[in-house]
Amino acid sequence: MKRASPHVQPLSQGRGKPIARAIRAAAVAAAMGLSGSALAAAVVGQPAPAFTATDLSGKPVSLADFKGRTVVLEWHNFGCPFVQKHYRSGNMQALQKKYGADVVWLTVNSTNAGHQDYQSPAQLARALAEFGAAPTRFVMDEPGTIGLAYGAKVTPHMYVIDPSGKVAYNGAIDDKRSADVADVKTAKNFVAAALDEMKAGKPVSNASNAPYGCTVKYR
Repeated sequence: MKRASPHVQPLSQGRGKPIARAIRAAAVAAAMGLSGSALAAAVVGQPAPAFTATDLSGKPVSLADFKGRTVVLEWHNFGCPFVQKHYRSGNMQALQKKYGADVVWLTVNSTNAGHQDYQSPAQLARALAEFGAAPTRFVMDEPGTIGLAYGAKVTPHMYVIDPSGKVAYNGAIDDKRSADVADVKTAKNFVAAALDEMKAGKPVSNASNAPYGCTVKYR
């Protein structure tokens, strides 16, 4: 594997105790974040909040650009052990590539510039390339406007928007609420299940559940 970005901390290699403490702290923070009253919500069955922001190249990207398409929103922060779990295992990249022909995959980063986890567009572009990630676009939401509109609480918090522009899924990526890379193999992936059901013309059977991860680092 290529060397990770300086801001993407290894999960092992002699750092077990600090990482364990970080994971426990992140889990507690995530649990606390689930009751954040400042966040709105993207409600399943309701229109998804419109937004316009910029991508890693500084080009505008708007939800309206993808009208009539299925859209996945993935809240992201490489400094989060839960996000690292899905990238180090190759799980997130595999999903992006598997469904890339059928859906628009927008990875969104709402980390504020004053936080230690913040990465510049150039740093993020390098890290994404190292991991072989393949989102359609990577959206910079440093002000947190999009995240707050959707009620994104943690990274990764996942949303699926159907071709009519309504929220079809809101919640966790899977049912293994841990930062352990090994858990990915036995996890039930809720996002994949939702996309498969939608493609088959079926309603999403598990459309909403509590997300897990690190709290989004809003301003």
